[in-house]
Amino acid sequence: MAMANNCASSSSLFISKPSNKPSPSSLVFSLAASTKPSLQSKRLFNFKICCQDKPAVIPAEQQWMFDDLTGPDVWNKTWYPKAKDHIPTSKTWYVVDASDKILGRLASTIAIHIRGKNLATYTPSVDMGAHVIVVNAEKIAVSGKKRTQKLYRRHSGRPGGMTVETFDQLEKRVPERIIEHAERLFQELSSQADQLNFLAHLFSFILRTVAFLGRSLFAHLKVYTGPDHPHEAQQPKELPIRDDRITKQT
Repeated sequence: MAMANNCASSSSLFISKPSNKPSPSSLVFSLAASTKPSLQSKRLFNFKICCQDKPAVIPAEQQWMFDDLTGPDVWNKTWYPKAKDHIPTSKTWYVVDASDKILGRLASTIAIHIRGKNLATYTPSVDMGAHVIVVNAEKIAVSGKKRTQKLYRRHSGRPGGMTVETFDQLEKRVPERIIEHAERLFQELSSQADQLNFLAHLFSFILRTVAFLGRSLFAHLKVYTGPDHPHEAQQPKELPIRDDRITKQT
């Protein structure tokens, strides 16, 4: 205790390999809690507290970094969206007519705009996308024999509670659920792809945020049967569709 009080100005703690030469200016603490010979022989590192009398020296060519700390941040130049960049009330609303639109191609286009991947400010962990309204959901089209071969499964949670129905049966019962089911799959796949791409660079809590974001963005999709919807106050625009194959060719 007396030696620690006699240290001049500052001290630093570091780990070094054991040395046979004694150091009079350092205090050596053993990691071993016992004085048994068997434990002392297995000791690998020692803790040393070294007193430093010399103050820290800043190179002359780097002094400008510490002169004015109230100015702009010259180090962190990577842009990241702030809260003012994705205000929920200022998001864009789109509307699309699902009449004679291929289910998978329409769902992928909607997922791009909901995730905001069409924007230059796209950020995987931030909600930068828009809201999409789908009307005439009962007139959605599929290719091939999917009307009779495509199956939708749901489970009540009880033993034997599995219910299976075809595309045609679900379209007659709840036509909105067909587009919602396809869109949910695209949102989950988009979130998983973002996790794989940024797995080596982001922390685990960011990955959990991305996974949660994919599920929460599902609320940005509004699906209705018929040509009417209750979102006229949002002044929705027509959803831009660049792929001509999205419309079923007759």
